[in-house]
Amino acid sequence: MKSINVLDLTEFESHGDPIAFHCNTFTRHLQAHHGAITVPHKHNFFLIVLFTSGSGLHEIDFEKYRVTPGSVFFLSPGQTHYWELSDDIEGLIFFHSQEFFDLSFTDRSVYDFPFFYSQLNSAVLQLDTPDTHKMAARFNELLTEYSGKNTFMTAQKLSSLLSLTYIELSRLYLAQGQMEVSKTGVHSEHLRKLEKLIEENFRTEKSPGAYANMLHMTVRHLNRLTQGSLNKSPTQLITERILLEAKRMLVHGTSSLSQISYDLGYEDYAYFSRLFKKWTKLTPSAFAQQYQSGRSRIQ
Repeated sequence: MKSINVLDLTEFESHGDPIAFHCNTFTRHLQAHHGAITVPHKHNFFLIVLFTSGSGLHEIDFEKYRVTPGSVFFLSPGQTHYWELSDDIEGLIFFHSQEFFDLSFTDRSVYDFPFFYSQLNSAVLQLDTPDTHKMAARFNELLTEYSGKNTFMTAQKLSSLLSLTYIELSRLYLAQGQMEVSKTGVHSEHLRKLEKLIEENFRTEKSPGAYANMLHMTVRHLNRLTQGSLNKSPTQLITERILLEAKRMLVHGTSSLSQISYDLGYEDYAYFSRLFKKWTKLTPSAFAQQYQSGRSRIQ
């Protein structure tokens, strides 16, 4: 089994001087890159797609979502996903680097938008027909500018259109109550920092106390913070991130079970296997077999 592929912006068609942004109809995107995007893969960029017709399945980090007209998906760098789509699928897609957005605005970051603020927040937004038409018009504005022959200040106009698109999507996203982690208040800022610290350290730091120290708070305070906001303990958040990486390595990698355990910071594979089963109800090998069997049935 090959390691999972990580797609880079440079693998897609260039547009004059590199501007770290790409936009296309989903049909053309699928035709040009079918082999790369219909198998599990990652990106090192932000990706947003709006489907306007057709149906299918979209799996993101082992969560399966239905694809229907009006489905909007938001993917952050590093997430694993793949599609199973009908032949009549249509939509619009764009993606960009963090720098493309963040360098254009001194007062905000792409991570300020609710769908990117935390990976605990939903990766999908389902629009009704009027809002689907409204957002399709926004996506088409981006596509027209990206595909146009007028190259004067193209990047500047694209970043402005991108900001407007994200603002409108954010309003729709918040109106549907899609956020698990709010971006308001000191607590949410601490949760965002905690998530970032876990992402950076989960292979080596497993104890809530280590993260509490990094955040300059007591373990009791950290526990109140996560339980009150997410109804999850710090240990659960840390373990969920470890298990997600374990699942990725199990089904997309080539390492042995003992090597996966070691790479995730567990020298005792038996202990890691017990931990995995406690949280998933399956042993690591059984999970990998079940996942591959499920994929085979839908291919």
